[in-house]
Amino acid sequence: MNERDSWREEQQSAFLYRVIAEYEPAPELRTLFMKLAETAAGQAHYWQRLAADKGMTLPSPFRPALRARLVARLVKWLGPQRLLPMLAAMKVRGLSVYTHTVAAGHDAPVAGRPEMRHRRLAGGGSFRASVFGVNDGLVSNASLILGVAGAALDSHVILLTGIAGLLAGAASMAAGEYVSMRSQREMFEYQIGLERDELAAYPEEEAEELALIYAARGVASAEARQLADTLTSDPERALDTLAREELGLNPRELGSAWGAAISSFIAFAAGALIPLTPFFWPQPQHGLIWSIALTAAALFVTGAAVSLFTGRGMLWSAVRMVLIGVLAAGVTFLVGHLFGVALGSA
Repeated sequence: MNERDSWREEQQSAFLYRVIAEYEPAPELRTLFMKLAETAAGQAHYWQRLAADKGMTLPSPFRPALRARLVARLVKWLGPQRLLPMLAAMKVRGLSVYTHTVAAGHDAPVAGRPEMRHRRLAGGGSFRASVFGVNDGLVSNASLILGVAGAALDSHVILLTGIAGLLAGAASMAAGEYVSMRSQREMFEYQIGLERDELAAYPEEEAEELALIYAARGVASAEARQLADTLTSDPERALDTLAREELGLNPRELGSAWGAAISSFIAFAAGALIPLTPFFWPQPQHGLIWSIALTAAALFVTGAAVSLFTGRGMLWSAVRMVLIGVLAAGVTFLVGHLFGVALGSA
């Protein structure tokens, strides 16, 4: 990135900081973003001087790009807290004041309390995604199968339709997860690259931004500055800290795009296979009854598993999931039956 691009990025950041400050109701956060706007303007001036030394001509006055103006309008309508990923992609810092993201494996600093190291339970997010992936496949394919069965089609047609639904749904889930994870990683890599360049160009200003964020959380100014200087003294640790505290990103949560895609495919396919299994039997006369029974049992189990993440009662969560599945499948069965009757009388 050349001096002109860096100047434009900082000017754009200053513009968005001012917009956030204007529509941020909390006074301490409004003050934070106004100070960040001043810091970004100072960094833009730094790049402006370098550009002038190289004979580059910069546009005057600065006009934000269409994307920045659109994001500013969304901030006005929805508030900054609902647009955190979008703002992070636009090089807006200080977002961890909304997410309370931890820095370098530590709890967010709070005045009067020493920091305490902690670790999240590994795999919790993956297990949660797997449970919901199985549930999506289960409800989706059960509804599809019952919709086709409602049209009074034979078991071979139901089997082919169920296989098609399994493959189509699993592939769609995998593609969506891949694009989502890949986009997230690309955004992070781009933003961390910007942070690396800025840390090399003006480390003092980067430490000052970090200190402002800590101060907005209630840390005393002197302590916040000391903490920021300590965390940014090592370049690699500084990048990790800045990603968490300025961007609200957690590098440890960025997994493999291919891994996420494959996991989603397997989870959805596993769920979608359950209501389809009875139709693989040599004599599937009662395939539909067995499919409904297996689906209800699987919904009960996944509903109970979901309660582990919601804190609600296991029995209530399980029964609710069964009722939701019955409603979804019942609607598709009714629609299929109506279409089957209409086509049969045509």
